[in-house]
Order: sequence, then C-alpha cells, then structure tokens
Amino acid sequence: MQGEQLKDFIVEQLEEIKAQDIKILEISKKSSIADYMVICSGTSTRHVKSIATLLVKELKDKELPPIGVEGEDAAEWILVDSGDVIVHIMLPQTRDYYQLEKLWS
Repeated sequence: MQGEQLKDFIVEQLEEIKAQDIKILEISKKSSIADYMVICSGTSTRHVKSIATLLVKELKDKELPPIGVEGEDAAEWILVDSGDVIVHIMLPQTRDYYQLEKLWS
C-alpha cells in the first residue's frame, strides 16, 4: 500500500478511533520526507495516546508497521511515521501553538 491508499486507510482508522479535526496536507512537492501529512487532535493525553496506539495496531495488522513513533511518553504530540504518510496526533492547545497546517500550507 503506497501514498494515497495508505493515506486513505490512515484517515479511515483515525475517523473510526474518533480523532478530531482531521486535516490532510499533500507535501510531496514541498518535501521528500513523505507524500502526505495527516494532522488530528485528541481530547486529552489519554485520548491522544489511545489514537496513536490503535493506529499503530491497525497498521501492524495490515503488515504496514510504522517506521517510527515519537512522543508517546508525554502524549501531547505523538508522531507516527508510516513512510509516505506522517501522522501528527496532538492536543488542541499543542496543535494551536505549533500551527503545522499554516507552516506546511
């Protein structure tokens, strides 16, 4: 599964897990690190961590284990790197502070 299919699968999983305010940015023309960046929010650190844990489980179940997962300890901002798609799962206040959508738009 590559690029757009992987993005669609990840977004479907995030919606199923009740992630909030899901935004998809196509970054392939701006960076070589990935084709898409998906940004979403959780309602609490526990929700952010649960979203990340369940997303990683679903990716592994599809035999698409993430390259890396960062930020699980604090759970204010967890990054799940799936190669062609990078997922940022953030608390709303963290997301508002860093404004990744504005930075990458």
